[in-house]
Amino acid sequence: MGKDPGTPAPGRAGVPRTYRHWIAGAWQQPARGHYQITDPATEQPVGYAPEGGADEVDTAVRAARAAQQEWADTDPRERARVLERISALLTERGPGLVPLLQAETGATLKVARGMQLPTAADRFRRYARGATDPGTVPLAPQPVPASALAPGGLIGAAAVHRPMGVVGCITSYNFPVVNLAGKVAPALAMGNAVVCKPAPQDPLACLELGPLFQEAGLPDGLYNVVTGSGATPGEALVAHPDVDMISFTGSTSVGKKIAERAGRGMKRTLMELGGKGAALVLDDADGRIREAALGSVASTWTFHSGQICTAPTRALVHRSLYDEFVTALSRYASALTLGDPTNERIVVGPLISAAQRDRVEAHIAAARDQGATVLVGGERPAEPGTGFHVAPTLITDVTPEMTVAREELFGPVVVVLPFEDDDEAVRLANSTSYGLYDYVFSGDTGRAWRLAGRLRSGNVGINTAQRHPETPFGGFKDSGVGRDGGVFGLHAYSELQSVVWAS
Repeated sequence: MGKDPGTPAPGRAGVPRTYRHWIAGAWQQPARGHYQITDPATEQPVGYAPEGGADEVDTAVRAARAAQQEWADTDPRERARVLERISALLTERGPGLVPLLQAETGATLKVARGMQLPTAADRFRRYARGATDPGTVPLAPQPVPASALAPGGLIGAAAVHRPMGVVGCITSYNFPVVNLAGKVAPALAMGNAVVCKPAPQDPLACLELGPLFQEAGLPDGLYNVVTGSGATPGEALVAHPDVDMISFTGSTSVGKKIAERAGRGMKRTLMELGGKGAALVLDDADGRIREAALGSVASTWTFHSGQICTAPTRALVHRSLYDEFVTALSRYASALTLGDPTNERIVVGPLISAAQRDRVEAHIAAARDQGATVLVGGERPAEPGTGFHVAPTLITDVTPEMTVAREELFGPVVVVLPFEDDDEAVRLANSTSYGLYDYVFSGDTGRAWRLAGRLRSGNVGINTAQRHPETPFGGFKDSGVGRDGGVFGLHAYSELQSVVWAS
């Protein structure tokens, strides 16, 4: 895609490429060399990403600062045209990125081709519209009496959304291109410049976007990417005095460290952190609704192997339906195909790394030790012989105190707990430190709505795991700070300024 010889996207059998940082509209050679990106399915090298440090972050931030004000002053209609062109190029060139995206993430074809790239294009298209959002909220004039400050009179005012300036975007490994688009598109629409630090496991597609954005007409310096295998570039970005905002998606533990460091510089933050979603299946759920609940819970296995923070990993099922639901889940999990994600028939691909696979396996083993029953899965699959695979796993006889019922695993593991009444269901759902996404399945939407109001969760789905693209997305408790999505996501990358005048 890029003009640099180090940037062609390899196929699964392609020769691994060596990449450079993308800074100020050009490829920049790293001073610290490169590190290997490994295919989670084959355990073979995909490419070599640049090893970044504080000096390269500083160069990227300076480039962003130099470009930002002119972009903010650009006619919003022109900003919209650039973002629309990015969306069109993502749609046109997306198929060429699929092999690279699959190779570095281990995503199935359904996720890489059917979700990641189309969703990224959609987000740029959405925020192309957002670029022309008026951004000004007029306030009704108010008669104000004279004071020691100024004469009295009729005072007019408006609240105006202004760009933040330079935004540091630190993204997660599960959906690198989608996550990046969800930050970069609204930030650019608002007139900001960005410096991106992708997750170390799979940054190559994010680097590939640099030349594409440039071709779309995005001025140099507005999109910069610095990568690294460790914490150094991210820490440098958070600490940099000329970065105005940090937008982060990732684990709660890392998010808390970022919040603490960003707070020292009074940086604005937007954080989408971990989740431990609960699906409440009520006693009045009829056959159709139970099927919807089954499919939603099973998405923990079928959608990127459970590497998604909104997954309903806890099925809380009314005791009258418990046995039936467990049996249905058991059959579902046992029938799923696992293996090479480039195969159209494969539903469950590998986890991102050996370390993540080992972590999930350790949680399953701990659940066994604590008295839970691993009904399906729980063992490393014999086939295929390579890859960081965890079989779809169903765990019962779980108590709320068990780690497997409280901690985010980020893998294809579902736990099922029974409840007697709505009060107990709410208690169980709210019993973790997370509060990102919960689900209620009921034949009575009024009852479901009332229960939603009692859930300490930033998002609640009623009888569906489907999303609405304009809703504010974020979490309660340890699941985050701030909201993205729709106009809420646009304004998240702005500062509110009050302008007051004498009428």
